[in-house]
Amino acid sequence: MRAPRILPLLWPRSLCWGPAGPQMRSAPRKFGAVAGGAAPSRRLDLRGIYPPLTTPFTSQGEVDYVRLEENVRLYDKIPFRGFVVQGSTGEAPYLTQQERLEVVRRLRQAVPKEKLLLVGSGYETTRGTIEMTAQAADKGADAALLVTPCYYRGSMTSAALIHHYTKVADTSPIPVILYSVPSNTGLELPSDAVLILAQHPNIVGIKDSGGNITRLGLLVHKTLHEDFQVLAGSAGFLLASYTVGVVGGICALANVLGTPLCQLESLCHTGSWDKARELQHRLIEPNLAVTSKFGIPGIKQAMEWFGYYGGLCRAPLLPLNKTQVTELRQDFSSNGWL
Repeated sequence: MRAPRILPLLWPRSLCWGPAGPQMRSAPRKFGAVAGGAAPSRRLDLRGIYPPLTTPFTSQGEVDYVRLEENVRLYDKIPFRGFVVQGSTGEAPYLTQQERLEVVRRLRQAVPKEKLLLVGSGYETTRGTIEMTAQAADKGADAALLVTPCYYRGSMTSAALIHHYTKVADTSPIPVILYSVPSNTGLELPSDAVLILAQHPNIVGIKDSGGNITRLGLLVHKTLHEDFQVLAGSAGFLLASYTVGVVGGICALANVLGTPLCQLESLCHTGSWDKARELQHRLIEPNLAVTSKFGIPGIKQAMEWFGYYGGLCRAPLLPLNKTQVTELRQDFSSNGWL
């Protein structure tokens, strides 16, 4: 088994995780500004923008690892904090376990060590998630991004989800990031569950794709004393998310417009709100086009226009028809991107 990568030192925890759950140990420390304006030390600092990479396929429908590596080399010119693989945008549910692990192995070799590799390793069962997370870590993942189990969504209560994530985090050799994407799962990870899980020493953040800014602000506010960070899950509400304290975003649109998204991050950090608002407005329609409107086929088509390899999706996802391609292009060109 691969030796684990050495990550930044763990913050002194305010809680310990015992058999009965979180227990107070000492007065909590706030994650506010520190002397000299330096950022507080964390076990794994997630601040920044991440593209959730698409998975290219050959004309025979096999994973095209060469094209994937070529895309990453192009993306390495953009100041991303890192990359996400095996997320929703990567068609993870359509890949075999062997394919998923080979993607991680190849990307760990291609991605510079200073950039994080976040890997989706969530399965419907707790046991499957534990096994996949351990294998992803062995292939080079820096952290595991764990989507909510959802097939039996009616039974996925806060108690069930807390139990699931706790069991995985207890055994995971790498930090865990929660992932709530109700548009795909039909299930939002309840806020009360997030706040309890945020106290676990091996759970370091959440990617929230729901778009509820009030919820994002509440999660940031209620986890200030924890080694826990909140990431926005879409470029469509990235500016609003920064105003309530998120630290970055995992955004499908970053596969196409990565540099503008990093510019938006920089404008927010420098307080250039007028310029940030103008840029955010120009990103809304393209973002809608490659997410809720046309989905992954839309992302892959748009990537082709910006010098990346998109290619086909794996069936049953279909490519866009001519009318859809024209509409997609209009969503980009009308906002000055093409």
